[in-house]
Amino acid sequence: MKKHISLILVVLLIASLSLFAGGKKESKDGYVFASDATWPPLEFVDENGNLAGFEVELIPLIGEKVGVKMSVKNIPWDTIFAGLANGAYDGVASGVTVTEERKGTMAFSTTILEAGQVVIVRTVDSAQYQSINDLGGKRIGVQIGTTGDFSLEEYPVIRRAYDDIGLAIEDLINGNVEAAVCDSLIASDFVLENPSYKGKLTVVGAPFTEEDIAIAVQKDNTELLALINKGLALAMADGSFDALKAKWNLL
Repeated sequence: MKKHISLILVVLLIASLSLFAGGKKESKDGYVFASDATWPPLEFVDENGNLAGFEVELIPLIGEKVGVKMSVKNIPWDTIFAGLANGAYDGVASGVTVTEERKGTMAFSTTILEAGQVVIVRTVDSAQYQSINDLGGKRIGVQIGTTGDFSLEEYPVIRRAYDDIGLAIEDLINGNVEAAVCDSLIASDFVLENPSYKGKLTVVGAPFTEEDIAIAVQKDNTELLALINKGLALAMADGSFDALKAKWNLL
């Protein structure tokens, strides 16, 4: 009996090692991607409490193209990369900028969007502040831990860090900061699409950084990365990728 039990344990051990060899495998529920749903139009919670946005729809589109289920779950930004590292989910699709530092700990898909950091000010102040260089010594709101946050390290401004960019925008409206900095893709939604801020906010100057946005996975998960890139290539070739960009006004 003991010999049979030992044999069973060995078989189970070999099966488990095979399961995890070469990167994390698809679970019975498919691949799950984390997304901080505070960045419209990329990812946000709509009026019905549902996740919505470009990347929220892009992930299942990629899965559809390669015949694998892929879904998105809402995860706060300040824990999003730690969760990826410890295997809480398979990837991150959350307006992630590709940086050399991040390449050290994770792998990135083909670029899905290009963006840059821009300055948002109150419209009444738009003649006073023309670019980031006009805001020396001024208070600028950013989302903590984002490339917008990091980009301000090179400028003599007073950073005000928030858990999400929407809070920074609210403080800008209320006069508690002189400006806010975020991705150009996000800024267009707040300034051009959000009826609550119509006429109140203005993007000044051109983007002062250049950034590639991509989907992140664990560094050694080559299998999933290949699936994502294959799905993206197929979606780009058949027009469904561009159609999704157009739907979310990302042309």
